[in-house]
Amino acid sequence: MLNKRVLNMLDTLNSLELQQKESDQYLEEMPAKAINHELSKKTRVKVLNNYFFKNKDIYISKHNRFAPYPTHSHTFLEINYMLKGRAEQVVNGKALTLNKGDLLLLDVGAEHSIKSLGKNDLLVNILFRNSNINIDLLKDLRRSRSVLYDFLLRSSVKSSQQQNFLIFRTAKNKKIAQIMNEIIDEYFLKREFSDTVIKAYLQVLITNLVRDYRVLDNQPQSKSRKLIIEILDEIDKQYMDINLDKLAAKHNYNKNYLSNLFKKEVGEPFSAVVLKKRLTQANILITSTELPISQIIQAVGISNYSYFYKKYYNFYHKLPLEQRKANNQLY
Repeated sequence: MLNKRVLNMLDTLNSLELQQKESDQYLEEMPAKAINHELSKKTRVKVLNNYFFKNKDIYISKHNRFAPYPTHSHTFLEINYMLKGRAEQVVNGKALTLNKGDLLLLDVGAEHSIKSLGKNDLLVNILFRNSNINIDLLKDLRRSRSVLYDFLLRSSVKSSQQQNFLIFRTAKNKKIAQIMNEIIDEYFLKREFSDTVIKAYLQVLITNLVRDYRVLDNQPQSKSRKLIIEILDEIDKQYMDINLDKLAAKHNYNKNYLSNLFKKEVGEPFSAVVLKKRLTQANILITSTELPISQIIQAVGISNYSYFYKKYYNFYHKLPLEQRKANNQLY
């Protein structure tokens, strides 16, 4: 749970909130130095710059209540976390509602406004300037680990190209809540080395968000599409020993018909998708463990070592031990 002293501090009305409660009007809280006036003129939207960070990489604040916050964008990554209550926002023209425990990740340039929050609503803003993390990277990380995710993401090309925000419905995820509480506590309690600790927690947070993120499938749910989605999910879970003969028997289809249907819907042969899944899982084990390569090859369901090395090199442009060495040097 969040530290009681921190929660009480966030709950207490500050001077700006008292004024906004009295007037029901938004009062500018940002100093002139925090606004990029050149970009604001071009976009006709208030653009917040890196003023907040100064000697830090992370800036955390409570969103002031009792007045609507006008449309704005920023030159950094932002997380909106609904600590309690709810908040109605408009992001790039799309209306969203955050409920307790929900988390909204906004990429650089995302335009959003926030309707007035009430006394029992607490929205926490976390700003961090890490140019190595962005929405596309998070999607690619998730996609590289799931053939089903990859398929769904490619099926909604429009959203994958234009969407520069992600919403995570994490109200029931105790792990996310725990990480967020630790981040907020560290920042407001001003503990020693808090900036370093928070950056470490943010990495853990991003990893957990990527792991759990789901893409909504907005495409028409024909019988064949439902079948392919089910098969892709099975590949993700049973890639070690899955094969077309078993699937054809399980779903009561002719093997050749199922093979052709799969290629038509997915755009790749069944064997290629299974191989991709096995290679990506092998890559995870190679770069995150010290297991012998021979053991990893067996673990992902490949029996021919020469075949594995050839395909792995074609996919990653490095041999397994080269990849492990390069990864270890990064850390």
